[in-house]
Amino acid sequence: MIAGIVFGLYRLILPLLFLVAFPAWVLKMIKRGGFATALFERVGIYGRKESHPSGAIHLHAISVGESLLAIKLLKAWRKIDPDARFVIAVGTATGHIMASQAQIPGLHVCYAPLDFAWMIRNYFHRFQPERVVLIEGEIWPNFLRFAEKRGIRVDLANARTSPRSARRLARFAKLLQPFYSKLSSVCIQEEEHRSLWFALGVSAEKIHRTGSLKFDPESTAAPSSNPVFQEMLDAFGEGRRVVLAASTFPGEEEWLAKNLWNFDPRILPVMVPRHAERRKEVSQALLRSGFSVTLRSHFSPPNKKDKAVFLIDTTGELATWICHADVVIIGKSFFAKGGQNPAEAILAGKPLIFGPYMENFQPLANRLLVENAACRAENETSLEQALQKTFDPHKAAALIHNAKQVLSAHAGATERHLSVLQVSKTSA
Repeated sequence: MIAGIVFGLYRLILPLLFLVAFPAWVLKMIKRGGFATALFERVGIYGRKESHPSGAIHLHAISVGESLLAIKLLKAWRKIDPDARFVIAVGTATGHIMASQAQIPGLHVCYAPLDFAWMIRNYFHRFQPERVVLIEGEIWPNFLRFAEKRGIRVDLANARTSPRSARRLARFAKLLQPFYSKLSSVCIQEEEHRSLWFALGVSAEKIHRTGSLKFDPESTAAPSSNPVFQEMLDAFGEGRRVVLAASTFPGEEEWLAKNLWNFDPRILPVMVPRHAERRKEVSQALLRSGFSVTLRSHFSPPNKKDKAVFLIDTTGELATWICHADVVIIGKSFFAKGGQNPAEAILAGKPLIFGPYMENFQPLANRLLVENAACRAENETSLEQALQKTFDPHKAAALIHNAKQVLSAHAGATERHLSVLQVSKTSA
């Protein structure tokens, strides 16, 4: 009775939410070039049936970060069951590009449909997935309901909830139970998350503490350097300390560049915006602040006497650029809330600095601070103190060692995920 009422309300509210969000979504897709891809799949319209595999294992990864995790899980899965067939269903144009370029034999990439009943129906009818693995947190009521009707197992891998979303979910737990109870298993990253998923209707035996796929050092190859990248950096003047700001959001680039220059004019600030299409916006902001800007996409040797910033406006290269940094600053943690993934910098053996807003990675960020494994900067003064610490060879070495120790708590997370998902040679 309650479940029926909740689903009924959801079906009434969903079109209104879509109408409110649609204009902003269209603008975002225009900015990011998403309309050049098979975007009709987002509304359940597909091309020739023979071009879509039937009966494969589907991994749903809506964001770019989730797409990377799906690829990571898929590669480990194929080592155990090389005959398994996979589809990655993504939600963004960038995610589509990254999954398509993963060079995994037989992998089909499509867009995940919106959660309208007819779109979901078309998706299931066309693909007839053997099973579905959701990555991190994309829980959609109609999708789960159709999967249940068809007897399709749906698991949630690397379940992630920020403190803010956890509070919101807990507030509406009773209403959400009819949806979340349909999951076959939930792989949580931290033990402290267990009570939330239990409150959401997932039975205790379906909740498994696996650690984070994202932070598992055993299944992530440490990134390697690129001599061409080093030549570009040397063009700014040999011997300059490279401070790389990773996955930055609006406002952070110019603020960090100013403070890095004030701390030591010999520093080369390397800015890697989260979205490469912001290149013009970021360039203009830095130029207004008195910096000269060199773009990675149109690189030409800079004037070594300039007040220079190197702007990385290409995608898929962040891990490699991190290898060439002396210090890494995590973006979306100073002005935009949420933070970005610090694991790549830790695996590359770089000292870390992040701002006060690391909600999306709160347990890890807290542990890094407690264990003297990273520095937090909340303003100009604390950023200067953090730079002094990370530039000190002995203190930097301690930060790097401690950070790798913190990350080791997630070692084996990929293997534990596969165990929960019951992956074996007979899974396909």
